[in-house]
Amino acid sequence: MPTRQGWTISAGGLVSLVVGRVFGILELFVIGTGLLVAVSSAVLVVRMRRPEISIGRWVHPSVLTVGDTGRVDLGVRNDSPFRSPKVDLAEPVGPINTARMTLSPLLPGDQVTAGYRIPATRRGVLTLGPLEIERRDQLGLAVSWSIGAGATDVMVAPRTVDLSMPALGHGVLGRHLMAQAQRLGPGEFHALRDYIDGDEPRSIHWKASARSEELKVREHTAEGVRRCIIVLDRSEAAYDLDADEDVFERAIVAAGSLVQGGDRAGLTTRFVTGGGIDLRGPEVATQTLRVLAPLQLGEPIAELERDPGEGLGLVIVVTASKSAAAWRRAEQLIDPTLTRVGVFTAQPDAGRLSVDATSIENFQHGWEKLAGATALSARDRLFESVGSREPVSAVDQDPDRAWRKVGV
Repeated sequence: MPTRQGWTISAGGLVSLVVGRVFGILELFVIGTGLLVAVSSAVLVVRMRRPEISIGRWVHPSVLTVGDTGRVDLGVRNDSPFRSPKVDLAEPVGPINTARMTLSPLLPGDQVTAGYRIPATRRGVLTLGPLEIERRDQLGLAVSWSIGAGATDVMVAPRTVDLSMPALGHGVLGRHLMAQAQRLGPGEFHALRDYIDGDEPRSIHWKASARSEELKVREHTAEGVRRCIIVLDRSEAAYDLDADEDVFERAIVAAGSLVQGGDRAGLTTRFVTGGGIDLRGPEVATQTLRVLAPLQLGEPIAELERDPGEGLGLVIVVTASKSAAAWRRAEQLIDPTLTRVGVFTAQPDAGRLSVDATSIENFQHGWEKLAGATALSARDRLFESVGSREPVSAVDQDPDRAWRKVGV
């Protein structure tokens, strides 16, 4: 179709024809005819000689993280037996940006690569394309468009911070877990000791108690944390975005960081949020990042399925404040082997087992304080016995390690 310049020249040609005809001025008649012929010829050229090129798109890394800069490479090949015309490539990048490139003529079978960078400023789904091929004539009087490649969605995951899981006896949470482990005795039998307030009645050794003046209880080896449940509250009623527009974003960062930390520590990690989302398994870290990328406020958490795992575990609830319904819902998961920890992004709680997440810095510092300055490395499996520790290395699953080829 004609460009703006082409339409202007066509209008000028029509005016010249009319004026030349009315006043009998041959020169104007000839000029008007020439202008119309030029525009018509340009339209025929761009329509008849369309570029026959194929384009492939490669996005790497396939999952971006907020703050990263990804790259998109376009592979272009001339499939025509003739030399391709000069064309412009235009690819929308998100709702407001467009990447533009000019492709010089290619000989038959020639291949070239062009690319551009995409900054990841906010989490979500970044749509690339569809890529348009724009063909213009030499005078710029006509233009034609065609689709060279379809659209591709790129996930922009929230940024995460490195967190260590608590070690028994270290930090507020570690000491709490140590006391809980000794009372419950989930490990192997270690020795007998006198009964103290708080011991589980089931740990009493009745035969030994009958031969003694004091009740005796079995003391077992203390087994470290083996499982971790991260509960993210996404209920609209829990967050006041008018007062703090980043209150939910901090919850996203906290939840993603905790899932990454638990998975890298070799814990049996589970992620739960509203809308029936319940992730677990060996790929839970990667799956969680993909879920968190487009996640918005929505459905509250309904019923929580009880965790069938064994050994000591953590239930970490990420929400705005202790008054949120998700904090109370998490009580459904609690049993003697599980400890509930609150991560609050709006109103921090002064409780022993809570973390202030009113800023990312506060969250990271608060978690390190809770877990203990000498907590085990995130690459160690948290397993301790009384007087000894037996770390088992875990596979570090990095969601950005795998690159994905996107062919169109």
